[in-house]
Amino acid sequence: MAKTPKPKNTSGPKRPRLSAADRLPTREQLLEALAQEDDIKGKRDLAKVFGIRGDLRRPFKAMLAELEGEGVITRTRKALRRTAALPHVTVLDIPSDADPDNLHAFPAQWNPEEGEMPRVRVLTGRDVRVVPAPGDRILARIDAGEDAIPDYTARPMKVLDKPRRGQIGIVRKDDDGARLIPVDRKQKEMRIALGDLGDASDGDLVEVEVLFSGRLMIPRAKVTKVVGNPNSEGAVSLIAIHNLEIPHVFPQSVIREAEEAREATLRGREDWRELPLITIDPADAKDHDDAVHAAPDDDSANPGGFVVTVAIADVAAYVRPGSALDREAYTRGNSVYFPDRVVPMLPERISNELCSLKEGVPRAALAVRMVMGADGRKRSHSFHRILMRSAAKLSYQQAQAAIDGNADDQTGPLLDPILRPLWDAYAAMARARDQRGPLDLDLPERKILLDDKGMVRDIHVPERLDAHRLIEEMMIAANVAAAETLEQKRSELLYRVHDEPSSEKLQALREFLGSLDISVKKSDSVRASDFNGILAQARKAGNIEQVSEMVLRSQAQAEYSAENYGHFGLHLDRYAHFTSPIRRYADLIVHRALVRALGLGDDGLTDQEATKLPGIAQHISATERRAMLAERETSDRLLAQFLAERIGARFMGRISGVTRSGLFIRLLETGADGFIPASTLGQDYYRYVEERQAMIGERTGETFTLGDRVEVRLLEAAPVAGALRFELLSEGKRGNPPSGKRLRKGASKSFGPRSSKSSGRRKR
Repeated sequence: MAKTPKPKNTSGPKRPRLSAADRLPTREQLLEALAQEDDIKGKRDLAKVFGIRGDLRRPFKAMLAELEGEGVITRTRKALRRTAALPHVTVLDIPSDADPDNLHAFPAQWNPEEGEMPRVRVLTGRDVRVVPAPGDRILARIDAGEDAIPDYTARPMKVLDKPRRGQIGIVRKDDDGARLIPVDRKQKEMRIALGDLGDASDGDLVEVEVLFSGRLMIPRAKVTKVVGNPNSEGAVSLIAIHNLEIPHVFPQSVIREAEEAREATLRGREDWRELPLITIDPADAKDHDDAVHAAPDDDSANPGGFVVTVAIADVAAYVRPGSALDREAYTRGNSVYFPDRVVPMLPERISNELCSLKEGVPRAALAVRMVMGADGRKRSHSFHRILMRSAAKLSYQQAQAAIDGNADDQTGPLLDPILRPLWDAYAAMARARDQRGPLDLDLPERKILLDDKGMVRDIHVPERLDAHRLIEEMMIAANVAAAETLEQKRSELLYRVHDEPSSEKLQALREFLGSLDISVKKSDSVRASDFNGILAQARKAGNIEQVSEMVLRSQAQAEYSAENYGHFGLHLDRYAHFTSPIRRYADLIVHRALVRALGLGDDGLTDQEATKLPGIAQHISATERRAMLAERETSDRLLAQFLAERIGARFMGRISGVTRSGLFIRLLETGADGFIPASTLGQDYYRYVEERQAMIGERTGETFTLGDRVEVRLLEAAPVAGALRFELLSEGKRGNPPSGKRLRKGASKSFGPRSSKSSGRRKR
């Protein structure tokens, strides 16, 4: 007898077994069906799969709504499907306002059709080697957990460079609409259609979206955001602030906390208000966070010695761990100083008021008392949490003038009781410094002064005074004392470290110095004093500018680290930043560590902060580099703006860099940097010889070397990009044509113009 065939299933895929509890499918069964059954297009298909009828429809719809609300499933038009899962390794963005103590992130790329973007918890425990910060982009390993509903956690693997939000530039209107002058000198100008200008006016700094049109895909710009007008606001720094994404507007929660802060009292502090500490700062300083005092030591066991006191504003008393002020200070990392403005790490209520050691006003401070021998070496030290009152606010010039015999009405009464003991103590400390042998690379730093309209009024090199050196030496001693104390207490801390030069950089320096007949020892084990010997030889030979530039290039960059490997430049085994917590987050961490280690209060370093010090060090080292870049870019733009009216003028300068593509020139008068393309050098073929840091004519042997003094003509100035282009007017030094055998592998030829018609320096 033939078997009766089974009826075909016309209602869709095979039904899974129902939950015994209430005949509804479990959440796991629902998600499995959505993931595996291609025939399911929507809620109705899903109901058919599980045989949902009658009184089961309402709880079934509620279950789907709950899963959709959690972002586990998503609806696109009428289709239902499971939200896409994150890959095991993915790129995440941490919001800039994320809580540093409880970091979370979102996928850097996400298709909205996949549903709600999943929130990922970022692990930051002691066993996590890479600790990111708010605003970072990271590559992370993802764990979704074991439940059907993913509970994503991320273990950071690497902090990635984050692309800018959009291209920015300056709008310049013309008869046909407008064009965008990019702030990045590597980018080209683009047209902006009138309909794409939005609210932008001529001269505005804007953020744009780049669009492409036509078969040739010609790029054009569409304004998406007006940032401001640097010219009308007198704020060229606005370009760097936006281009480098530097936080410069305090959130209301931060402002509110700062305004609610109250002055510290004597509670929990020693009363040092009668000790005549004084502040010595630049004449235009608005905040004063360090004060000094020195007196002969009356201890008979220390004849000729001194007691030096350094008091630093107690920022830790106002900026508590985990507060809105703390999170913002951490995000900023440091203050950024421009010629036209300061972007502070902390609001003015804190930096310019409560934590500014104003003359005659009681202020909370953390002080270190250091006993110095007659030889200037520190014999002992101790830290104290105090209430002080500054006896005077002096400028460097005032204090120096008084010591030099030109005291004014303010410094006259301070000369014998306060200023002379300070200078006597410094003289002893300076002798100890010279014996220690730190790197003596004293390069001039130019200061740009602006007028009321934000334009360059003057550029000068401030005179280097003993008053400057005195404060620097006493701050260095205080920083060393902080590191020593925390090490003795076995406390976690952030070191300020500076590694010794790499063997590759040392070899490049040796080859360069060899071309100048300056001898260098061949060992890779070098000290800062070895470089001082090199500089001394260069001064005697008359080529100090060349050698100083190369010695500077050979140095590693100082940074913050939770691990100590010393400070090569200062020739110190241990060093920490303690003296500027108003403007550096590293110093605030060191203050908190001292408070905790010495039992000076309940507002010290927390256990949670201590575990995150490697990540904190990484973050604030990055913000420091960002600040340095922003300051340099702004100076370049201001100088290019200043020189734009002097096109065709001649200047004296020095070759500050030699590359295959040309020569970098630094003007002696202003310190402005510009470029000379190799193709315009002269009537020869020029080879870049790396070991000599020179361009050498292949036929004539004419040589242009790092540090050479040259005359140039200004051909072009681009203020928005901060770029200058020069024409070389000077003849090079005569030498031997380079031999092919002497060239390093990869050395290049640079082709100068064949005709003297295109060589300005031949036209003289």
